Amino acid sequence: MIKFLQNLIQIESLSPNDEGCFDLIEDRLNKLNFNCERINYLNVENLYATFGEKGKIFCFLGHTDVVPTGPKDKWSHPPFSGHIEGDLLYGRGTADMKASIAAFLDSLDQFFSKNPELNFRIAVLLTSNEEGDAADGFIDKIVDDMIDRDEKIDLCLVGEPTSYDKVGDSIRIGRRGSLGGSLKIIGKQGHIAYPENVENPIFSASEVIVELKNTVWDKGNEAFQPTSFQISNINSGTGAKNIVPGELNMLFNFRYSTESSQETIIDKFESILKKLKVEYEIDWKLSGLPYLTIENNLKDTVVKSIKNITGYTPDLNAKGGTSDGRFIAKMGTEIVEFGPLNETMHQIDEHVKISDIKILRDIYTDILVNLNKNYS
Repeated sequence: MIKFLQNLIQIESLSPNDEGCFDLIEDRLNKLNFNCERINYLNVENLYATFGEKGKIFCFLGHTDVVPTGPKDKWSHPPFSGHIEGDLLYGRGTADMKASIAAFLDSLDQFFSKNPELNFRIAVLLTSNEEGDAADGFIDKIVDDMIDRDEKIDLCLVGEPTSYDKVGDSIRIGRRGSLGGSLKIIGKQGHIAYPENVENPIFSASEVIVELKNTVWDKGNEAFQPTSFQISNINSGTGAKNIVPGELNMLFNFRYSTESSQETIIDKFESILKKLKVEYEIDWKLSGLPYLTIENNLKDTVVKSIKNITGYTPDLNAKGGTSDGRFIAKMGTEIVEFGPLNETMHQIDEHVKISDIKILRDIYTDILVNLNKNYS
């Protein structure tokens, strides 16, 4: 398993490029008699593998692409070396999420060696563009095609890094929605010495920002944190020090709970602009709807397996950003996200503990065993 993970890490699969990870993975799945299919859209590669002919479909969902390394000279070891030092394995994509893939493939080996009679179907769905722009087409398109064919993934385990201090201390049963926007506040350009002849969009923006920052969008709920508003970029000015600019551009994002909706957020946001009498133009972009798994079949199985292997019970929450689970959710699928520690994901010197990946593998195996018992 660890050698296989090193091989995956050594492939520079920067999003949206797989660069050969699927070849290694498909070889493993072929040996287990999975039916493997490459489904490619635009510049995005996807691998969908299935095993079994009866029962509910349990799918492991993941991605082989990784984010850029940042300054390579700041890494303790080359980011695509898969270097091992003691119990630590370094490399871009170790935590997010090649370790989960390696652990799950190994869990399949362990499971099939002991359970020849399968009472459910198993699927593996991987993409090369989870970290990139969803507009390029990948899991969302695959799900739409499956819905058109009246196919459904019943249970989905997403291998995202959800753990905090120890493997299995936290699992996701939902995710917040993501709604972004590009706001242009329109003023009137003019000479800085003649304030009576100008409308400064920067002053208007300051009032808007204070109002937006102090707005309570919702209070969240038992599973979700309150909806949050953040600004990622503001740009204005003409480049001259004696000119009041005619416009200001602002990029912003909402991460919202199930207590809010795309419509309620947009309505409240634009009502603030109108109340402040701001002239504006705005473009909205919905990146993902929130979802929450209500059914307990998969949740109970994952919790039981974590407790069987580790002795402790995980926290169930809907923290973090978005994931590909948001696309699977529209099938009415039970979704649980569970993987290694997320402490170093996307950071310089991203790494995982080898001992943690072995624990993760054992938990994944136990999940498969318990699912087989549940559907016997």
